[in-house]
Amino acid sequence: MFNHNLRYRIMNNNFSSRAGHGKHYKSPCNALVNALVGIIAGGVLSSLALADVAPLSVSGNKILAGNQVASFAGNSLFWSNNGWGGEKYYNADVVRWLKNDWGSNLVRAAMGVEEGGGYLQDPTGNKNKVKAVVDAAIANDMYVIIDWHTHHAEQYTSQSIAFFQDMARTYGNKNHVIYEVYNEPLDTASWSGVIKPYAQQVVNAIRAIDPDNLIIVGTRTWSQRVDEASRDPIAGKNIAYTLHFYAGSHGQPIRDFAQTALNNNAAIFVTEWGSVNANGDGGVNYGETNAWVDFMKRNNISHANWALNDKAEGSSSLVPGASANGGWAGSQLTASGAFAKDIIRNWPSPSGPVDPTPTCTTANPGETIQAENYCQAAGIQTESTTDVGGGQNVGYIDSNDWMTYSVNIPATGTYKVSYRVAASAGGGQFKLEKAGGSPVYGSVNVPATGGWQNWQTVSHNVVLPAGEQLIAISAITGGFNVNWLKVESVDNTNPGTVIATLQAEDFSQQQGTQTENTTDAGGGKNVGYIDAGDWLSYAGTPVNIPGSGSYVVEYRVASQSGGGSLTFEEAGGSPAYGTLAIPSTGGWQTWTTVKHTINLSAGSHKFGIKVNAGGWNINWIRISKAN
Repeated sequence: MFNHNLRYRIMNNNFSSRAGHGKHYKSPCNALVNALVGIIAGGVLSSLALADVAPLSVSGNKILAGNQVASFAGNSLFWSNNGWGGEKYYNADVVRWLKNDWGSNLVRAAMGVEEGGGYLQDPTGNKNKVKAVVDAAIANDMYVIIDWHTHHAEQYTSQSIAFFQDMARTYGNKNHVIYEVYNEPLDTASWSGVIKPYAQQVVNAIRAIDPDNLIIVGTRTWSQRVDEASRDPIAGKNIAYTLHFYAGSHGQPIRDFAQTALNNNAAIFVTEWGSVNANGDGGVNYGETNAWVDFMKRNNISHANWALNDKAEGSSSLVPGASANGGWAGSQLTASGAFAKDIIRNWPSPSGPVDPTPTCTTANPGETIQAENYCQAAGIQTESTTDVGGGQNVGYIDSNDWMTYSVNIPATGTYKVSYRVAASAGGGQFKLEKAGGSPVYGSVNVPATGGWQNWQTVSHNVVLPAGEQLIAISAITGGFNVNWLKVESVDNTNPGTVIATLQAEDFSQQQGTQTENTTDAGGGKNVGYIDAGDWLSYAGTPVNIPGSGSYVVEYRVASQSGGGSLTFEEAGGSPAYGTLAIPSTGGWQTWTTVKHTINLSAGSHKFGIKVNAGGWNINWIRISKAN
């Protein structure tokens, strides 16, 4: 978080089970035996911990606890610096209260470095505060982040290495401990030139002692540009990247950066977030915070709320003068604190919405998928149905609830997706999307059918990428049931006479992209480094459409892992002719051609492409008359 002496950040917000080495699970039986031995020997036990925490590891863009995808929620303490006010909460009573009353299973010790009263001035005092929190977290079976809390870590590399090696020697055999080696690099710090070289040195130093505990690395622009880190990752295993957000200032553009990073197979950890403004003050933005919470839930992203402190500002969880030892009544929580506590207490457990059900199977186009045979879900329940065929349906659907299903799409194209739905009164609305939230393929309004078991079939056409994949039904507004869904191929349109081919690099205007040499057939260049919000205009190369009707637009694309989404439009944004999902091709220069069919009017057109979700390259665009 920001320096408490600096009230405002200068921020650009307009971005248009494996047991590790020396680690183990405690057996409840063994723990009980040990406890009984202690009692028999006359030892007095003040507490009996029957469970340890699972070792954390990184697999693709997910953090695993043991071998299970999981996410955790908790609190970040304020700066540890002497005399700043937040240091009084660095104690075992507070940690215990957070675990027992808030349900926190994660706590972050934000050790200030170069600022007044920080580690460089008082290394022993600040280290002892951190160790008090770490020891308490271990005693309460919580994960704990040891955070090098600075905006200039690269200036103190040797001190950072010495500190983290000390922590690794002390705690490297504990599953609980997570190392955060850089809190928030500034927007002026280059990822590849400054942040990564610093972090790589510290990571290597930690790994010389602790081979496998999770390490989190801060990213450029106050830990927002996780997309940059995903393109040039740190070498080593079990590495995640820091994302910070403040809902009063940061919205969809920052989530788009995060989605790009996930698409590039980078793991993300939100070590700091607030429901207020980026300067740490202001009122709670409930709507944007809920959007962030939904995004983190969908992507199994762990998080720590800033800040467990009683400073008189919006981000503080406690009112001024709140006890330094826990035991806080509801009246001692601020609006942001009460909201954070509710989010943390209701956070999904590792065995909650991320676990696959035994009935999850992969369906091919034309096969009916029973709604209750989801692969993953959150918030819903199943019940018996009186619809044809009997069995069960999914119900009790509220806003932001979701279910995922496995499908095998033989070729990229347009597909009809049908849903069997029922709604007693007002109906609802849901999105069909790639599991994880992006891209969104389309949305459906559910009509009021007159009863929870009065069933109708609704459908829409969407473009789906080729391959075996998880798709998701995500409720925008609830109040409906789903019995089944079916994906059917409808786009058999083939391109006919070619009207025009546009080389992607021959744009007349663009935002955010770069060009690079391509190894695709024909050589030349392609457009890459594409992020959400970027665009390409070909207004300087008008295309004459000979007659009104259907046309096939093909795109030569490549994507290393996650794919993305584009909208083909008239340059300037209106009208938009169609949206297309970009599949993963397995490499930045591994090329495939995707297409969709759109309707165009006769005459001269100046086309453009808008990027909805990034993480892909494009070589050319071809427009043909539909056969």
